[in-house]
Amino acid sequence: MSNKTINRHEKVETNVGLFFTLAILAISIGGLVEITPLFFQNATTIPVTNLKPYTALQMEGRDIYIREGCHVCHSQMIRPFRAETERYGHYSVAGEGVWEHPFLWGSKRTGPDLARVGGRYSDAWHFAHLTDPRSVVPESNMPSFKWLSETELTGELTAKKLTTFNFLTSSHQRKDAQGKRIPLYSAEDIAGAKAAVKGKTEMQALIAYLQSLGHALK
Repeated sequence: MSNKTINRHEKVETNVGLFFTLAILAISIGGLVEITPLFFQNATTIPVTNLKPYTALQMEGRDIYIREGCHVCHSQMIRPFRAETERYGHYSVAGEGVWEHPFLWGSKRTGPDLARVGGRYSDAWHFAHLTDPRSVVPESNMPSFKWLSETELTGELTAKKLTTFNFLTSSHQRKDAQGKRIPLYSAEDIAGAKAAVKGKTEMQALIAYLQSLGHALK
């Protein structure tokens, strides 16, 4: 290696500002090369065939799921490993999450993965589990969420939540025969959102959300 090449390396390695700038440039270019194609691939931008938008009640349940920190102990991302697919079901695919904002993949499994928990247990089981986890899973260390059955939803913000999801998912919505995007929620859905949840308990909403998970891909 020539002295000229060594001197170039020394100039970069001994100049903190220059080294930092070049490192950021290299990371940025690498990130763009890896991430940009994902915005144009059908597998990552088109919802899987059977994917359905959350109902108003399920949407409220999703917010309760986030509020209570359920995503901290439960993941919603089944990896393509035999040990996981045999326990939880088909591995997760990108097309299932195109309408998720924010994503609830999670990274910790204090409790089991919930990506395909929908329909696995009855509503009564979920009610018992959320009220007194050890009544159905003796070894569980999950806390009780019994107060959720004591709090009723007002639905004051439900319509705004559906409207927000229409905006956030505008680039990933279904299309009609003419190629026009079909909003995730119609005007009728939004107008009736408050009535659809008013008087229901937070427990009912959370159970409705859990029962909706994983049906799109079996």
